[in-house]
Amino acid sequence: MYPEELVAPMRADLTEVGFNELKSAQEVTNHLENQKGTSLIVINSVCGCAAGSARPGVKLALDQSTKKPSHLATVFAGVDRDAVEKTREYTAPYPPSSPSIALFKDGELVHFVERHHIEGRTAEMIADHLVNVFDEYC
Repeated sequence: MYPEELVAPMRADLTEVGFNELKSAQEVTNHLENQKGTSLIVINSVCGCAAGSARPGVKLALDQSTKKPSHLATVFAGVDRDAVEKTREYTAPYPPSSPSIALFKDGELVHFVERHHIEGRTAEMIADHLVNVFDEYC
């Protein structure tokens, strides 16, 4: 587990733009089973590709897109272990991946961006991709 003082700024990077933190398995279940519409869940991470591409790309996509997910949530890999494990149950059959970005519609996974689709890509590339995904599903 990472110390909270290390991850606090990384958490804030998403919560400051409206993401709701899910810290337990029950919060994840409640979020996905009781929400109608679309829900974007970012599996956050301390790695460089989360800081350099994933988080900035998600924020840029939300700024640029005319269609947006109804709900924004995040779980933190290496910190909120139960919440991350529960989120990964909902993202099956994809293998565990962090950072990653999942879009759900009425609780069903409709799109998933794995770490290997984030690594080596710019925030702008991630944003462009997500804007297209939001246009299709939101």
